[in-house]
Amino acid sequence: MHEESPGRLDAACWSPLESDGWYAARDATTALRDALISAGMERDFPYLRADLNAFGHGLVELGRVSPATAEHLAELLRLALASAAAPRPATETDREPGE
Repeated sequence: MHEESPGRLDAACWSPLESDGWYAARDATTALRDALISAGMERDFPYLRADLNAFGHGLVELGRVSPATAEHLAELLRLALASAAAPRPATETDREPGE
């Protein structure tokens, strides 16, 4: 007979809603969903969802996408990376008082 170790839940009473991994995956999925909506790509990721694996680790399922969607996403990432690396001009708020 199999005995459970103390403090360990049996699979029959384990709930994904009691898992930190589930909430992390849900929050990340929500953030990604909002960004995709802003980019006009909400219909391009029909399989987007939060999930847990058998070990209780949170995962974000992106699912299958068309080649055009993958290219569009790649271009958005390239633009974001280039924008983050580009130097920005100094503004009034960047100066110390009295300069």
